[in-house]
Amino acid sequence: MAAYQSGSFGYNTRALNLLEPPVFSNLETLTEKLLFGSRWILAPIFLGMSLALVALGLKFFQEAWHVVTHALITDEADLVLTVLAMIDIVLVGSLIVMVMFSGYENFVSTIDAKGSDSLNWLGKLDAGTLKLKVAASIVAISSIHLLRKFMEVEKIMETDQGNQKIMWYIIMHMAFVFSAVLLGVLDKMSFSKHRDH
Repeated sequence: MAAYQSGSFGYNTRALNLLEPPVFSNLETLTEKLLFGSRWILAPIFLGMSLALVALGLKFFQEAWHVVTHALITDEADLVLTVLAMIDIVLVGSLIVMVMFSGYENFVSTIDAKGSDSLNWLGKLDAGTLKLKVAASIVAISSIHLLRKFMEVEKIMETDQGNQKIMWYIIMHMAFVFSAVLLGVLDKMSFSKHRDH
């Protein structure tokens, strides 16, 4: 009866564990260590996202070179469209950096940035806040795309079903906006009480 003294779950779990064979205890410990160590599989994935940053950087400077070399002969509308494309690249790059760093910190290991430049938001984004930031970034990217389509509205309207194309662009953008707002409301309802301000 001493083994069944009241504990955290109504029983003395330490006394009950003494009745288990040591093989199961060792297997449980090994399984837990393997599961915990498997998070490092994500590390090369987050590192691989930096290759996408390199590709975006090349594309950005290609667009920048095109803007500088053709600034005097390019129409104002085309110049604005090119600049909007560059802003779009910057927003996507910022999204990659945010997912890469905060994902690594949340799911793999803490980043030690001592003695180097540090980001003030590093270590402050949990999974819920990261989802909100990603949703807001997607809305911003969608807004830039929609603005580019509005700059080309005359060309779009000349094509067949131009009105429907514009309508679908707006519907898709509003779907992103609605999803971001819904995520914010759900996060506020679920996690705001548990999050330090």
